[in-house]
Amino acid sequence: MAQTADPEVSQLLQAWSDGDQLALEKLMPVVYEELRRLARHYMNGERAGHVLQTTALVHEAYLRLIDTKRMKWQNRAHFFGVSAQLMRRILVDHARQHNAKRGAGMERISIQTDLLAPKSKPNDLLALDDALTALAGSDPRKAQVVELRFFGGLSVEETAEFLKLSPITVMRDWNTARAWLYRELNRSNGNES
Repeated sequence: MAQTADPEVSQLLQAWSDGDQLALEKLMPVVYEELRRLARHYMNGERAGHVLQTTALVHEAYLRLIDTKRMKWQNRAHFFGVSAQLMRRILVDHARQHNAKRGAGMERISIQTDLLAPKSKPNDLLALDDALTALAGSDPRKAQVVELRFFGGLSVEETAEFLKLSPITVMRDWNTARAWLYRELNRSNGNES
């Protein structure tokens, strides 16, 4: 994500929050490429031959975004944070449906990131979702930091702005959450140390 403040996006989001549907039509071309970049980030971690494509993920997220009733958008970071959460839910729902159809054990999905340590093993998207849900149960703020940074691609500063925290607090939460998720995912993969 390039800028923390984009006046055009912020103005369009405010107008959309106020019920101006024309603002939504003007907003989408402005944010579309960033949404595609976010979707590509997600799709890079998916299994080969995944039936859901980047464009389809963006369009599904768009349909869910326009279905939100009178969301009070705070700023650009808020919009992309919500978009990231929607994309995560879409992929998790898709993975659950895929596994239900196959009737088999969970399929492994590689997550290419520094989130889970230097020698990250392939991890299951469903296991990551379950671990993140568990983290949200015990520490919602840390889970939100992970969603915004990892899934939303927001910088420390953008995350801090969105959550109204200091960048130092965001980094502390990020580091703690990463360690917790690493431990939980290793435990769920049977690699307890």
